[in-house]
Amino acid sequence: MEILQVVLTSLLSAAALFIIAKIIGHKQVAQLDFFDYITGITIGSIGAELATELEEPLKPLVAMVVYGVVTLGLAFAASKFPKSRKYINGTPTILMSSGRIYRKNLKKAKLDLSEFMLMCRQAGFFNLDDIAVAVFEYNGKLSVLPKATRRPATPEDMNLIPKPEVIFTEVIMDGRILGENLYRIGLDEKWLQNELASLGKHSAKEVLLGICDDQKRLQLYDN
Repeated sequence: MEILQVVLTSLLSAAALFIIAKIIGHKQVAQLDFFDYITGITIGSIGAELATELEEPLKPLVAMVVYGVVTLGLAFAASKFPKSRKYINGTPTILMSSGRIYRKNLKKAKLDLSEFMLMCRQAGFFNLDDIAVAVFEYNGKLSVLPKATRRPATPEDMNLIPKPEVIFTEVIMDGRILGENLYRIGLDEKWLQNELASLGKHSAKEVLLGICDDQKRLQLYDN
């Protein structure tokens, strides 16, 4: 009986974590700021507690919901009241500009010179002389603006007008025809079957990936 209770509370915990994560959004994964990091750990910890709480599972469940609501509330406040963002999310800090490293700002960002150099190398800058401005963002990442003489040349610099990028749409994936994608670009399965035949394929099952561009040109990658 107790094992069954653990199974049920574990399922409840997994469901609650999934729902709260979906409501909070992908920012929890893709763009963690300080408070997102704290709430992510806390909600996960409460979820683990809920999985084994047999006496009063409602208490940790309520705590998870409260943390989720607080996170949403702060996100709403940051979006509606721009002045509150610096208190909720923090502000960017300039660590280097015009060849000068700001020691006071390094201390403010809780970084030492070794960590700063590491972040510069991770951004692709092994020579500090190539950097015009380095900014420590509120989410803990370093943004680097290279000097004008060090940045890669662009087509505009060379007075070139490149052709527009082509957008590809997946129409076959793992041997399965993606009918909705075909319909969205104005094509159908009959057209696809004809194209496959012209490329020597008997069916979509022979294809790992099939993509089509805006000119209705099909590219195939075999299984």
